[in-house]
Amino acid sequence: MSHIGEILSLLVAVLWTATALFADVASHRLGAMTVNIIRLTLATVFIAITLMFTIGAPYPLYAGGQAWFWLGLSALVGYTFGDFCLFNSYLVMGARFGQLFMTLAPPAAAIAGWMLLGERMEGKSWIAMAVTLSGIAISILSRTKGSEGTEKKAFKFSVPIKGILLGLGAGIGQGVGLVLSKIGMEHYTQDIPSDAPAMMGSMMPFASTMIRAIVGALGFFVIMGLQKNLHKLVQAPKDRKGFSYAMLTTFFGPFLGVGFSLMAVQYTNAGIAQTLMALTPVLIILPYCLIYKQKVKFREIVGVTLSMAGVAMFFLL
Repeated sequence: MSHIGEILSLLVAVLWTATALFADVASHRLGAMTVNIIRLTLATVFIAITLMFTIGAPYPLYAGGQAWFWLGLSALVGYTFGDFCLFNSYLVMGARFGQLFMTLAPPAAAIAGWMLLGERMEGKSWIAMAVTLSGIAISILSRTKGSEGTEKKAFKFSVPIKGILLGLGAGIGQGVGLVLSKIGMEHYTQDIPSDAPAMMGSMMPFASTMIRAIVGALGFFVIMGLQKNLHKLVQAPKDRKGFSYAMLTTFFGPFLGVGFSLMAVQYTNAGIAQTLMALTPVLIILPYCLIYKQKVKFREIVGVTLSMAGVAMFFLL
């Protein structure tokens, strides 16, 4: 099959769309931090089983101190901070708008790569960033008429300010976390000896994900402990529907989504794969509106399309 990479990339976008919808329900029922601890813990178990069958060890084999440090830092930024913001944004403004702000991840990753890795920021990158931000602005801004008898019009946000701040945190956390994980995986690659199991190279991203999941879950656990909310973890399984959705969030996202995304970039150009996998903000519109009986405004469709165009510019031009 000549287009298997593109097909896998589209499948990943569908999986992440399902993940966002499941996470929306689970977060409302169990709380954002509870859901994140459950999904990261379950992801660790799933990956451990996978590693056991592929490299013979249910843990991140050969990972040294530098790899753990950078991957752990990426988890605190991308998971503990970024996903905390993302899942809480679902509570404030819903998964549809929450996913829209995830189009900020590529610009955030580009800036972080420029600052931390010395990667070049070409002119098209700044233009792509402006296009993405314009799309988000069109989606969340609306015009209001002045008081009766006046023609003055002003702009206002169509979603709460708190949701916007959480969305910004989610997109930036995801992008910066990605760059930090790249640094961590470079150190991990150097740690792998020449006589390592044959599958170690291809399974290294999964082992890296396991490190991130462990540290991210611990980060959420500490925060919940400081807030004296650990009892919510004990109560979570009692809500069967909420717990089931949390498990579905884990299975479709950190497990299947990550796995197929790694496969996709092996079969097609990374830029094409990243652009297709970033279609979630578009794919989520129809099911979200059908489930929650919401109407989509024309400007919101224009905004999402413009944001996606900005993402495509990052990877394809």
